Amino acid sequence: MSNKLHKDEQRFVEDVARLLVPWGVPPIAARLYGHLLLRSRPVSLDQITEDLGISKSSASVAARLLETYTLARRHTELGTKRALYAVADDYEAMIQQQNRLLDALAEQLNAGAGIVSSKEVDARLEEMAEFYRVMRGAMEDAMSRWKRSRRPR
Repeated sequence: MSNKLHKDEQRFVEDVARLLVPWGVPPIAARLYGHLLLRSRPVSLDQITEDLGISKSSASVAARLLETYTLARRHTELGTKRALYAVADDYEAMIQQQNRLLDALAEQLNAGAGIVSSKEVDARLEEMAEFYRVMRGAMEDAMSRWKRSRRPR
């Protein structure tokens, strides 16, 4: 990492990466997310590459990936084509995306239960589908509680 980041910031970025990589987030994208969490304003790819010591193409790929995960948001700079990136402030989008995945998975498991001849496999698939429906409901309830507890901005 470049000397642009303080030691504590470097540690934070690496710690965030260590948490996200086991979830399937590529290491560079995970480090970039940690970096964006520490920034109060959108940052350019040039700044990101300097701060993280990565290539511009790696930074660009990682930033676009974070956009698809709804963890980062692209901004534009007036009068230029330069992209700036910031941590996304729409926390709900990621949970809604996860809920859609849980719904689709539960449906697929139910479909699988309908085609198997084994009662044991059928019961397992139905139980898994119910588990994912319950988890989706719990996430929906948690989002509702969080919305009610938020202070208006």
